[in-house]
Amino acid sequence: MAKTNKPAKTRTARFLKLAGMTASVAGRYAGQKLQDAFSDEESKHSRRSANYSKMANDITDTLGELKGAVMKVGQIASQTQDLLPKEISEALKKLQKEAPPVDFSVIAQQVEKELGAPPSELFKSFDSKPYAAASIGQVHRAVTKSGIPVVVKVQYPGVDRSVDSDLKQLKLTLKLGGLLKMPKESVDALFNEIRIRLNEELDYDQEAKNLRAFKKFHEGNEKLLIPRVMNQLSSLRVLTLEFIEGDAADELEDKGYSQTQINQLGNNLFDMLSAQLFDFQCIHGDPHPGNFAFRKDGSVIIYDFGCVKKLKPEIVQAYRDAIVASISEDYEAVDSALLKLGARVVGQASPGKEFYKIWRDIIFVPFLIGELFDFADADLHISSAKYTPLFFKHLHRFKPPVESLYIDRLVSGHYWILKSMGVQAAFKLPLAAYIYSDRYTQ
Repeated sequence: MAKTNKPAKTRTARFLKLAGMTASVAGRYAGQKLQDAFSDEESKHSRRSANYSKMANDITDTLGELKGAVMKVGQIASQTQDLLPKEISEALKKLQKEAPPVDFSVIAQQVEKELGAPPSELFKSFDSKPYAAASIGQVHRAVTKSGIPVVVKVQYPGVDRSVDSDLKQLKLTLKLGGLLKMPKESVDALFNEIRIRLNEELDYDQEAKNLRAFKKFHEGNEKLLIPRVMNQLSSLRVLTLEFIEGDAADELEDKGYSQTQINQLGNNLFDMLSAQLFDFQCIHGDPHPGNFAFRKDGSVIIYDFGCVKKLKPEIVQAYRDAIVASISEDYEAVDSALLKLGARVVGQASPGKEFYKIWRDIIFVPFLIGELFDFADADLHISSAKYTPLFFKHLHRFKPPVESLYIDRLVSGHYWILKSMGVQAAFKLPLAAYIYSDRYTQ
């Protein structure tokens, strides 16, 4: 039987748990700095890596237990490799996996509080075992009184009231642990963006609106399936959707999908991503594998629209310009586009074309070749990690691109989804159809 638990009952309990984590991480960092004063460089590097690993375990265990805002930030950080040391990012990937569920009694009470009656009275049937458990809520299978199969997304009690205090404490932990190598104003802007998105994600009424908006945008795409909202069984903290069944990204081979079917799914997923980014200019910002499912007929199913980012037209244009300039190896234009994106520090000199070429030759490989690229064997993440010291050498020239943070998260998340699916695809021409469109030519 799956392990269950209850969320921390009070904000005080959460604060004390997070404060304990902060004290542990800060203590390790202080001890490391003291030892560094009497060590050679090789010893410093070895000890720093070991300390980061211990800090990572402290942070990951605490965030996974508390769920809520801090766990969601951990998931975001694990997909944004340049924000934290690699030992921390690698450990935080554990938070991408399904979280331990909470007791069903907690879920039943929340449903009754939000909808006015217990699940047994509102639904023909309601599974007590969760279908999925995540950072801010969990999902249960059910059947409506009229016989429609649905999933019911129920928010954990108190999560919405703890966002600000959780983020403040987590930011303090990362600061005192010496884990954030960026200016204070950049950290503040980054956490403010995450806070805004989290508060939106906690509003299930807003998620219902997001679902309808994306469903309308994609209504001409028969291969993209978005669930219908059951309005009478939904509220601010409970969201009931029609159940559309599909297969998980990492089980396609076991389910008998052919390579041709897998490749078609990859192409359909890429087309969805590109259409949202360049045409709709509003993106599904939570590319967690559990938020997608697939069918052998090429259909892609999206389950979660809590995290949605509406993009400014000038940001989409700058992102497109950065891609075009990178592919054509116009590195002055790359630098200019990154300044417009807010990824470069104004007043700092460019790191130079050699620096940009290294990253271009790694990141853009799937879009530079005309033949099939095998994502199953892709090692873009490993190749990038080799140049982490080079990135940190030029760190003072860069800052987290707040406005495009969720675009980067989208792209990174889909890379891992395509890899887990084992997609083989040639994306050079499909990408060109979007970035060289007359709409973006100025």
